[in-house]
Amino acid sequence: MLVAKGCFRVGLYKQGLLHDLSKYGFTEFWVGAKYYRGIESPNNGERRAIGYSTAWLHHKGRNKHHYEYWIDYTSHGTRGVMMPVRMPDRYIAEMIMDRIAASKVYKGAEYDDSCPLKYYYEGTQNAPLEDETRAILVKYLTMLSEEGEEKTFRAIKKELVQKK
Repeated sequence: MLVAKGCFRVGLYKQGLLHDLSKYGFTEFWVGAKYYRGIESPNNGERRAIGYSTAWLHHKGRNKHHYEYWIDYTSHGTRGVMMPVRMPDRYIAEMIMDRIAASKVYKGAEYDDSCPLKYYYEGTQNAPLEDETRAILVKYLTMLSEEGEEKTFRAIKKELVQKK
């Protein structure tokens, strides 16, 4: 619901309504039910148990707001090399809403607007993100940390969602 609320605030109504629907299919729902702890993704519990997450492998291939969806083989240069490609702005906006919501859920009362940026620097900074996608993500997470949700959401709506 937090992602939907964030998406609605920036004008991504359809994405807000359809966000993460794959989680209700058996592959993802079962892992969520089995490994739920409330302080981290259930996928981490499955990783600890079997060495990888079937739910995550399923999820990232069906949800365009995850940067992992946007990794493809290069069409030039060395054959067979995987590389990140530029995410469309509307999916970057949804990814930001997802990161904010996850931080609020996992941090609970300890959440503040710097949490999504801190989470990025704790793990995602070395992730295979295309350079422009990474710059946009960091820009808005930094804005959130320094200036709060209201200004950040207005900027995302104007610069990513309503951009012509």
